[in-house]
Amino acid sequence: MLTDPIADYLTRLRNAIKAKHRVVEIPASNIKKEITKVLFDKGYIQSYKFDEIGPQGIIKIALKYNAVTKQSAIVKLERVSKPGLRKYSGSSTLPRVLGGLGTVIISTSKGVMTDKEAKTLNVGGEVLCFVY
Repeated sequence: MLTDPIADYLTRLRNAIKAKHRVVEIPASNIKKEITKVLFDKGYIQSYKFDEIGPQGIIKIALKYNAVTKQSAIVKLERVSKPGLRKYSGSSTLPRVLGGLGTVIISTSKGVMTDKEAKTLNVGGEVLCFVY
């Protein structure tokens, strides 16, 4: 049993990027599916597929690399809110990554979304991770 499945999700993505894998398979959960959708919408991953295999299911993520430099679209994934220390932020005090160039993924009462979407909807929530 994992104590932090989101950290496991981010670590699997980080390891696949370092190993230059094209596809990574991750055990599915609803929050991981929502984070995957946000990463796809923001252009950090090439594609994804949800397979309902077994009791839990699997998320297959095709990673995105630059064709010339072979560098990943994701430079850094950083977990912010942890089970031992949760980080919450209101809509007016949402953190910024690289002066607004990066993405903050937030779990709100209206679903998982980016910091920019949360500001427009005027909602705060748990700051899950930083991506850039």
